[in-house]
Amino acid sequence: MNRENRRALDLAGLDDLDRVSLCEALDRVLNKGAVVSGEVTISVAGVELVYLALQLVLTSVETARGALAMRKENVTDSQWNGAHRV
Repeated sequence: MNRENRRALDLAGLDDLDRVSLCEALDRVLNKGAVVSGEVTISVAGVELVYLALQLVLTSVETARGALAMRKENVTDSQWNGAHRV
């Protein structure tokens, strides 16, 4: 098992022998959240034609709102309003 997989298991509170059902895994992701990121580059003859960087956030609406509320508490109102104008 590589170091990244070991770290992921440690963060999830699992050891090598624990088995988690799909329902339990989904529950953990929705309660804690997860970010999946990746990059794709399509090139022909060494010329990059398309570069795509992705970041996917997986969480429940309740968890996201709680994180947003905690983040808002850590900045002043003027910083918050200036950064989140619609």
